[in-house]
Amino acid sequence: QVRLVESGGGLVQAGGSLSLSCAASGSTFNIRTMAWYRQAPGKERELVARIARGGITNYADSVKGRFTISRDNAKNTVYLQMNSLKPEDTAVYYCNGETTFQTYWGQGTQVTVSS
Repeated sequence: QVRLVESGGGLVQAGGSLSLSCAASGSTFNIRTMAWYRQAPGKERELVARIARGGITNYADSVKGRFTISRDNAKNTVYLQMNSLKPEDTAVYYCNGETTFQTYWGQGTQVTVSS
C-alpha cells in the first residue's frame, strides 16, 4: 500500500506562483511514475504533469512553460512548481502514484487563482 499526502495549495492572484508537494509513504519502492492531476468544478480530472522514476517528464499543453514537476526519490516526494498562474488553473490538484499493478491518489489540495 502507498499513501500520498499533498500540501501547498491555496489562494493566489493571477500571475503569481504556488508550489505543491506530495509525500509518499508505505511501499514506495514500487512506485514507478508520479504525477499531478487536477479537476475543476464540472470538469473531468485531467493530467497536469507526470514524472517517471528516472526523471522523464511530460506536461499538459496548457501548463507547458509555466509548471515544473520534480521528484526527490530519496524523500519519496514529488513537487509541482506553478508559475504565471491563470484563473483557469483553479482546481483541486491530486497527487498520483503508479506501480506496475496499482494506482494511488492523494486526497487533493485546492488551488484558487483570482483574476
